[in-house]
Amino acid sequence: MTVSIENFIKAIYKNHVDDNNDTKPGSIAKKLKTSNAAATDMAKKLASRGLLHYEKYQPLLLTEEGEKMALKIIRNHRLWETLLHKLFDMSLYEIHQEAEILEHQTSDALAKKINDYLGHPNFDPHGDPIPNEKGKIKTRNHALTLSDSEEGKTYIITRLKSDDKEFFDFCALYGLRLGNRIMVTNQFKSNKMTQISIDNNTLLLNEDFTTIIYVADIDQKQDKPLNENYKLF
Repeated sequence: MTVSIENFIKAIYKNHVDDNNDTKPGSIAKKLKTSNAAATDMAKKLASRGLLHYEKYQPLLLTEEGEKMALKIIRNHRLWETLLHKLFDMSLYEIHQEAEILEHQTSDALAKKINDYLGHPNFDPHGDPIPNEKGKIKTRNHALTLSDSEEGKTYIITRLKSDDKEFFDFCALYGLRLGNRIMVTNQFKSNKMTQISIDNNTLLLNEDFTTIIYVADIDQKQDKPLNENYKLF
């Protein structure tokens, strides 16, 4: 299976889960930085292989086999991210870039060895869930986006859902890391901005950030210690 096919399948799955179920060929083309015509041709090709359902002008839907492939690629990706972070203390952006390459070169046997070595983590260093060998995904209890958090409450950061370098540079600069505590001091709903306090710094974040930073109430029981399976800091 070629890398381009795997990336196409993964993009459909992630758009379905993370991007408001926008799996139209044009949206997938934009995500993969290719032409609409190329995306349509690929969709037709993969439909003939039984990996997705294609209908003109309609969103793309993965078959059971296509979803299984997507989850396998995502599992490989997130296992590599966790391993690279643990062994080399690479940044959250760096581990993503390297995992984009390594995910396609990983056998089931190697993925199992990495998973065993890491102690079977449920989440990667970004806080993204790692599918298990059967494609099942564990989600964090009580997690919500920073945009949905309440004023005056203290939270713990549980997920940074992005692959953007500037976002991760900003997070590193101001201590926005998994496991760190923040206080929500103001919610400016009409302007879609959130003011937080962290490490004696006051930050005002717009919705581009607050919708991809996930937090959990500090008083709620956490699923696992966030640094149990890999070094975070």
